[in-house]
Amino acid sequence: HFLEYSKSECHFFNGTERVRFLDRYFHNGEEFVRFDSDWGEYRAVTELGRPDAEYWTARRSWSGRGPRWTRTADTITGAWRVSL
Repeated sequence: HFLEYSKSECHFFNGTERVRFLDRYFHNGEEFVRFDSDWGEYRAVTELGRPDAEYWTARRSWSGRGPRWTRTADTITGAWRVSL
């Protein structure tokens, strides 16, 4: 048996002046891939996450789907929407 789960986080700095969004994925308690709004793409944390990070980042670029960080609007659009 194994356990996979995800965790989405918003970190607020200096009130709401700066917001950082993380969408993190775990396998058996170990983070393997994440989306970080500071990077604007998915990145592998371990080798297990490399295929997902490459696929999700490539898919986002051609389909326009998936999280995109719009700094001027301070929102995340796509699968999630966060308005401040």
